[in-house]
Amino acid sequence: MRRYLALLVLVATPAAARDSLGMFEAWGAFRDPSSPRCYAISKPVGRAGNGFAAVGSWPRQRVRGQVHFRLSRVRADDAPVVLNVGERRFALVAGQADAWGADARADAAIIAAMRSASSMSVQTQGANGRAFADTYILRGAATAIDAAALGCARLR
Repeated sequence: MRRYLALLVLVATPAAARDSLGMFEAWGAFRDPSSPRCYAISKPVGRAGNGFAAVGSWPRQRVRGQVHFRLSRVRADDAPVVLNVGERRFALVAGQADAWGADARADAAIIAAMRSASSMSVQTQGANGRAFADTYILRGAATAIDAAALGCARLR
């Protein structure tokens, strides 16, 4: 269920159904009242493609602060995915091209680390056998996460 919800962040609803809650440096906050869902999102630095980091909430499912990463490349089977946020390291649960915090407690720890760090990177081995990392600037992340949470506070 966690993975399914996170995957819906960008693909389930047309762009026109999303309300912008604001742009905060490298991060944006959005609300999709038809789902309802709200999320803060950013693209990795210097990477083209579909990669992103997001923190989402689905009020009807009582899911708040779920961390999700769409990797910029497909990862190798069984390759671990590690998130570095400042001095903290987190092992992520991963699919072929997506990764999540292990549970709600891990999500909360990741978000707390994001609030005090200047950058974070997700590292793994690609399907081609070469290691890669997606790096994110965290300027504006805390404000975007808060805006997304407030954007869904009244939706149920």
